[in-house]
Amino acid sequence: MSSMYPRTKELSRTRKSLSDSPPSSPSPTAKNFRHDRASRLDSGGGDSKAEPLGRTSSYTRRETRLAALNKQEDDTSPRDYKKMYEDALAENDKLKSRLDDSKHELTKIRSQLDKVNQKQDRISERSTVLESEKREKQALEKRVTDMEEELKVLTELKSDNQRLKDENGALIRVISKLSK
Repeated sequence: MSSMYPRTKELSRTRKSLSDSPPSSPSPTAKNFRHDRASRLDSGGGDSKAEPLGRTSSYTRRETRLAALNKQEDDTSPRDYKKMYEDALAENDKLKSRLDDSKHELTKIRSQLDKVNQKQDRISERSTVLESEKREKQALEKRVTDMEEELKVLTELKSDNQRLKDENGALIRVISKLSK
């Protein structure tokens, strides 16, 4: 591995600073060294068959490293913490108002949902009532038709009974005339 990375003064200084600094807070040069090393390993250490199009050119890698260094330099510039605090408060207020609006909208939607559910419950109750009323109506209609059939039978029986009474009376008269 040492043959892949030639030793330079900066690299040896970085290693010295790594050994001198405490492990909890790495120095900026150590961070750069790790970043450079990680970017070299990520970009060039892969299998050429696995990523033929995923490789970046050395120019692109160099530009990426320079952009990272420039960003670090920008990060070390003095900041206006009061402005940042005011911006954060303003953003927080905006988010709170959006949250309140969302909560109000949620309660409104929930109330609408409850109304719809109650309406559906009433409709389902009505439909069950209608179903039971339909069943009762069908049962009553069947009972009426059965009673009509019985009435027809009863009227036939009454007429037969009357006919038999008339015949019986006639037979009694005939028998009484014959017996005299």
